[in-house]
Amino acid sequence: MELYNLKHPSQKVSFSEAVQLGLGKDRGLFFPAEVPQVDDIDALLAKPFVERSQEIIHLWLQGEIEREVSDALVAKAFNFELPLAKVDGKRWCLELFHGPTLAFKDFGARFMAQCVNHLAGDAPLTILTATSGDTGAAVADAFYGLDKVRVVVLYPKGKISVLQEKMFSTLGGNIHTVAVTSDFDACQDLVKQAFEDADVRNGLRLNSANSINISRLLAQVCYYFEAVAQFRQANPGKAPVISVPSGNFGNLTAGLLAKAMGLPVARFVAATNSNDTVPRYLAEGQWQVNPTQATMSNAMDVSDPSNWPRVETLCKQQGWGDEVLSGVALSEAETSAALAQLYKAGYQSEPHGAIAAQALSRALGEGEKGLFLGTAHPAKFKDVVDRELELDLPLPEALADVAGKPVLSVTLLPEFTVLKEYLFARLA
Repeated sequence: MELYNLKHPSQKVSFSEAVQLGLGKDRGLFFPAEVPQVDDIDALLAKPFVERSQEIIHLWLQGEIEREVSDALVAKAFNFELPLAKVDGKRWCLELFHGPTLAFKDFGARFMAQCVNHLAGDAPLTILTATSGDTGAAVADAFYGLDKVRVVVLYPKGKISVLQEKMFSTLGGNIHTVAVTSDFDACQDLVKQAFEDADVRNGLRLNSANSINISRLLAQVCYYFEAVAQFRQANPGKAPVISVPSGNFGNLTAGLLAKAMGLPVARFVAATNSNDTVPRYLAEGQWQVNPTQATMSNAMDVSDPSNWPRVETLCKQQGWGDEVLSGVALSEAETSAALAQLYKAGYQSEPHGAIAAQALSRALGEGEKGLFLGTAHPAKFKDVVDRELELDLPLPEALADVAGKPVLSVTLLPEFTVLKEYLFARLA
């Protein structure tokens, strides 16, 4: 698998190099030089999830990682269910929150951890990542206890849910957590500055576990195939419209890659909250980044999504326009109403899923049906869901176990010199 740097196309790397580097020169994203094609989509969709995923990953990695090895990486990473739940006569939800940290990020983080562990040499690696909510928990859980990897998670102090924070900031050991006194975009910028600093990048053998890492994206491609496979069982001959709750746009990137491989998807809807840079851009053609707003759907509180260059590159290569990708943004009041509407219909969701569900309803045309991605267990947003729906959600075991544990994070200003000093004091 060959990838190139979108900012410097002459920089070409293998999958192994891309996984270990994370970012290319000048913060450039690595992008596949070629998208593999599925020869027999019906036969592939008929396979069980893990077996199908092994085939998909092999299509990407053949010639670089032996089939036996890649099959084992997939089997270890994808060991939990992902049901497609019917919401009503036109909408289904692919529930991606049945993994160990109750969020869709488990897919990408667990596969990446397996890849990094396989590719790591003798010297320790440092994973530096920023999270707007669920990435931190998934990455921390996936890498916790690995003796060759140290993990540093940056997150916006006071701007993620308490239970989200507890899922990754109570572990200790090789997991280091930093509460940054700013928003997610500032955390993400600190990560990018660290990769540009040769002392940090080389001295700590830096890597990233954000959705900028290609291994995360390949893992996420797999569950889009599962979504369509289950959808077609309920709707023979139909290709779904898929609504994706979008923050940093890695999830949507993976869906578009799946479609480029030959997956029958009618089109995609990029669903956002009031941080609506992409929906405005798709409607008006101007990229205008506004200050990030804090919302109840905090994992999508991203105004300048890192993965957008990949989305735009893929759409240009494939000749896709608004017939394949559109955007819908919801305000806080609309999010609240969408959450209540789903609950009244008999489906329990949380703010991100509710936004995607409402965006799907708005996008569906006459005779169309579709699905949206359920990216987190409702109890991960217990404070919001309880308040909005006047409930008292019980905590699943994974959350109950950490609810009473102390947060081990340090608090830092959003300044790179401060972060650099912390990293070398803690890890060097």
